[in-house]
Amino acid sequence: MSRLTIISHTEHYLTPGGTLVGLGATVTELNHLVAIFDTVTHVAMLHTTPAPASALPYTSSHIHFIALPAVGGPHGSDKLSVLFSAPTVLKTIRRALKGSDYFQFRAPTGIGVFVIPYLIFSSKKGWFKYAGNWKQAHAPLAYRFQKWLLTHQSRPVTINGFWEDQPAHCLSFENPCLTNEEVENGAVDRNHKTLQAPINFCFVGRLEPAKGVDLIIEAFAKMDASQLSKVGQIHFVGTGSKARRYQKLAETLAVPIVFHGVLSREAVHAVYQQCHAILLPSQSEGFPKVIAEAMNYGCVPIVSEVSSIGHYIRDGQQGFLLEHISVQGLLDVLEHFLKLSTVSYVDMLQNISTAYLEPFTYRHYNQRLRNELVSAAENR
Repeated sequence: MSRLTIISHTEHYLTPGGTLVGLGATVTELNHLVAIFDTVTHVAMLHTTPAPASALPYTSSHIHFIALPAVGGPHGSDKLSVLFSAPTVLKTIRRALKGSDYFQFRAPTGIGVFVIPYLIFSSKKGWFKYAGNWKQAHAPLAYRFQKWLLTHQSRPVTINGFWEDQPAHCLSFENPCLTNEEVENGAVDRNHKTLQAPINFCFVGRLEPAKGVDLIIEAFAKMDASQLSKVGQIHFVGTGSKARRYQKLAETLAVPIVFHGVLSREAVHAVYQQCHAILLPSQSEGFPKVIAEAMNYGCVPIVSEVSSIGHYIRDGQQGFLLEHISVQGLLDVLEHFLKLSTVSYVDMLQNISTAYLEPFTYRHYNQRLRNELVSAAENR
C-alpha cells in the first residue's frame, strides 16, 4: 500500500450544502493521483469565504482532506499570522505524516519558511515541488529563503524549466493540466481553426498589473483602425481587486471586451475554443498551466519570455515571445499576428501536436512521478 500526503497552501471551501471544494487545477491533479497511490491526503488551507466557480470537489473516496488555518496575505499582519500559526500547522502536518509513506510539499508559500526546515530534518521519504519562477530576479525574501533551503538539501525538487546550473536533485517537470481525452478533443479543434476575422483573444488569470492586464488594454487602445477591424472580442477570465477599474477602461475601447469573472474548467475551455490567441504579458511566472491548456484548443500563445516559458514556446513556431514587456512590445506582436496568413497560422497549430502536448498530461506526469520521484525517495 502506498500513501501520499501533500502539503500546500491550496484554497479549500465548503459549499452551502457542505461539500468540500478546492482550487480546480490542484484538485484535478490530485484526482488523477489515485491512479498510482492507494490514498492521497491533502493538508491544505480551509477558507470561510464563498467558493469561486473554478473550485472543484474531489472525485475519489481515497482522497482525504485535513484543514490548515487560512493564513497569509500581502500585508505585514498577514505575514505575522503565518508565523503565529506555526505550532498548529506543524502539529497538523506531523499527525498527517504518521499515516503516510511519502510527502510532497508545494512551495513557495508563506508556511514554507518553517515547514521546509521541518521536512528536511524529518525521516519521512518525500520530495518538494517548487511551482514558482525558479529564476525570479527580485523574488520576495521568503521565496528566496525557500529556494535556498531546497537547493541545499538532498531530497528531489521538481521545478519549472531546464537550467544549466540546476543541482542534480532539482528535476525539470512539466505542470500537468490535460487529460488524454482533452488532448484528443483539442486536436479536433486545432484542425478546424483558421485565422479569419473576426479574430478573438483571451486572457486567463488574476486581473492585476503584474499579469499584464494593463498592457493588454493599453495596447488595443493604441491599435489603428485597420487592425482593430480584424478583432472580434477580447475575453478576460479571472478576477482581482482592480477588476472594476479594468472594466471602466475597457468601455473606452473600440472593440468589445468580455469580463467573465471566474469560470469552471469546462467554461474556460469553451473560451479557448472560440479564441485564436491567449495573451499573457506577465512580469513573472513559472510555466502557467493556462498556456498549455489554451494551446491544446488552438490558442496561439503571445507571452512574456520569463522563467521557463521560452523553454517550451519557440518564437514564431508554437507562439510569440515578447522581446519587451511593454505596451509597444505587445502592440508590435499583436499587429504582426493580425497580419499572419491563414497558412502561417495553421502551420503554428500543427507545431502544437499531440506529441508536443503529451508532457502536460496527467498520465505522463503520473508515470514520471512513480518512476522518478517515488524511486528517488526509496533510494535516498
